[in-house]
Amino acid sequence: MTAHLKAMRMVDPVLTSLATGYSNEEFVAQVLMPFAYVDKEGGKIPRYGKELFLVYATERSVAADSNLAKLAGKSSTDYVLQEHDLGFPVDYRESAEDMDSAERTANNQAVEGIRLRMEVMVADQVQNTANYAAENKITLAGAAKFSDPSSDPEGVIDDGKAAVRSKIAKEPNTMVIGYTAWRTLKRHPQLKAILSDTRSRLVQLADLREMFEVPNIVIGKGVKANDKLVQSDIWADNIVMAYVPPAVGGRQDARVPSFGYTLRKRGMPQTDTYDLVGGKVKVVRNTDIFTPLLLGADAGFLIKSVN
Repeated sequence: MTAHLKAMRMVDPVLTSLATGYSNEEFVAQVLMPFAYVDKEGGKIPRYGKELFLVYATERSVAADSNLAKLAGKSSTDYVLQEHDLGFPVDYRESAEDMDSAERTANNQAVEGIRLRMEVMVADQVQNTANYAAENKITLAGAAKFSDPSSDPEGVIDDGKAAVRSKIAKEPNTMVIGYTAWRTLKRHPQLKAILSDTRSRLVQLADLREMFEVPNIVIGKGVKANDKLVQSDIWADNIVMAYVPPAVGGRQDARVPSFGYTLRKRGMPQTDTYDLVGGKVKVVRNTDIFTPLLLGADAGFLIKSVN
């Protein structure tokens, strides 16, 4: 970046700090595809095979040579990060009234816009049946739909967990339930019957974590609107299960096999400001550089059309 461009683009440390910490509990994409930071905007991510599941002959006789084996092989996937930016203008008269509030509002709106885009990108990938092998997905129909009182949600979930385990030797530890699917599950008579207490109540998330034996379950409540402002759910009446490795030291490492990651350039996101021609309008702009990647569909299971 030239000195001229650097002078034009002034990163605001205060607004950048707000952008980094800003969160909306309705967004759940990073539960399935957590951030993994990379230094370059393009490169390769390793993919590992199943050599770790091989049973080796490890017995050794006295004076015999050691047992040697080949290191686990790995392939790689190319990645290219995408830049996302969004800015909102703030008139000097608005700033004069309340500069802190006006610029913070613009910053939050820019951050929220990019985070919404990220949520939609992840949701579109993980809810697309074309991204899964036949053994890693099911589309419910007829009496199997959870909207049917005679259906068996616990059995469907258990079969999905077994399908993932058969591929990666680990059961899913993470689940995202679409909002309409959640409304059905919490009223499902079969699940309510499993509850140990005698109170008549709705099934809660804590109950599902115990019944399904999946420790991390969240509800996808995010919504989006088209250019006509018609609103729809980002997470449809679907359930996505996945194995996502726990973070180490608060960070994810893209070299560790996982269902997926959101690769993000180190140091992002950032907020900067610049003046439009005439000097009376300042643009507050947020920039992020990332790409969500579904790296291991074998580590996931998609349940479509719950209702």
